[in-house]
Amino acid sequence: MRLVSRLILCGLMASSLVRAQQAPTAPSQPAVLTADEDHKRIMDLLKISGFPPGANPSSPDTYNEALASPYPTLPDPLTMKNGQKVMTAAMWRTRRTELIDVFEREIYGRRPANIPKVSWQVVNTSHETNGSVATVTRQLLGRVDNSAYQAISVNIQAILTLPASGRERVPVIIQYGGGTFDLPANVSTSANPCQLPGAGRGAPPPAPPAASGAPQELTWQQQILSRGWGYVNLNVGSVQGDCGAGLQAGIIGLVNKGQPRKLDDWGGLSAWGWGASRVLDYLETDAAVDASRVGVQGHSRAGKAALVAMALDERFAIGYISSSGQGGAKLHRRKYGETIENLATRFYYWMGANYLKYTGRWDALPVDSHELIALCAPRPVFISAGNGPGPLNPDGTVSINDAWVDPRGSFLATVAAGPVYRLLGRTDLGTTEFPAIDTAVISGDLGFRQHTAGHTPSPTWPTFLTFADRYFSGTRSAAR
Repeated sequence: MRLVSRLILCGLMASSLVRAQQAPTAPSQPAVLTADEDHKRIMDLLKISGFPPGANPSSPDTYNEALASPYPTLPDPLTMKNGQKVMTAAMWRTRRTELIDVFEREIYGRRPANIPKVSWQVVNTSHETNGSVATVTRQLLGRVDNSAYQAISVNIQAILTLPASGRERVPVIIQYGGGTFDLPANVSTSANPCQLPGAGRGAPPPAPPAASGAPQELTWQQQILSRGWGYVNLNVGSVQGDCGAGLQAGIIGLVNKGQPRKLDDWGGLSAWGWGASRVLDYLETDAAVDASRVGVQGHSRAGKAALVAMALDERFAIGYISSSGQGGAKLHRRKYGETIENLATRFYYWMGANYLKYTGRWDALPVDSHELIALCAPRPVFISAGNGPGPLNPDGTVSINDAWVDPRGSFLATVAAGPVYRLLGRTDLGTTEFPAIDTAVISGDLGFRQHTAGHTPSPTWPTFLTFADRYFSGTRSAAR
């Protein structure tokens, strides 16, 4: 018996040794794929040979409201996957988990369970003046642990600005954009693949024309400071590059040890949302910040990321989602402006790869954007878009300047999120009628405004700050 036991033990040890020798090890250097190569790889995995044509920005049909609703029936956020109706807040917690699972699996990709930890440090502090307000500014460096794969380094950059005279903890708005500073000499960072030839697909479009009309008296930063609040500029590129070739770098590449994504791996929007959450981690440690009153703001592609951040992280108290369009607040089922096909072709890396399956079959999506907004409930969310200057679309309702993001589609999604807010004892948008231009709809816990200055968030900052003041100044509780 002893001899038999020893033989079995030796066999098991030998088998384990063979498996260990056969186990794949991470290459010492990341994979090098262009955006086109990575895009084709995903299409091959999905067994997709091509897409229907996406919307043409110059075609009248792209902005024709009569053609905009081929799939008018939206999924019900208050129906469980087993068909049971959600009747209580406790049931909503279960339904919320279901919805997050679907959004991550089919649209934005799953955040890995093994994302490395981030260690924050203040690398520089300066005292300045912005407008008439004395400020203290901290350059924040979030060093992501890369001990498991040292070929990729990720150093998150953010800049926190606070009123210098604050004696109490203050609210803070995290804004996607800016936040760049020179790294300390002892900090190494990986090359940015999005700056290399072949990055492709994700090259930012030309900047929109300057907004017309009267200039703002105060910048958005000065408006925030004048209320005694602070703000953060987050350098999104330091979290994840904005291009298809960047998927084997940044936080996505680090977690994957430099290898291409699997079909349900997270995309850029979720990664940027994760970055905002890590900034919030730091803010929870800063004695000058009230971490229970931290909002997140983004415009255009960053507006998409801001909405994802708020939906997935319940610590964010409020959101300002500006011109987020397809992949953001706009209904995926709307045939108006940008469509799923446009994202699947040019900006596929923002999304999880499974999202590409829904080109040409939008009605097969098991969720839609009203449910993403509903995931923010009961916390307040403000949705915005522009209109003009420039030529109008064929029905004369929206200027081509911001019609691409489908303001009405975002409004309809906000309306359709209302039942969840009401279930949780909050108030919805208060109207189902698309408001006149420059009309602020902010009486409830959901807000909306369309302004006349095109693709920019600037004109609606005062409206959002008025909306936020009800929660941040204590006149209305932002339930969490």
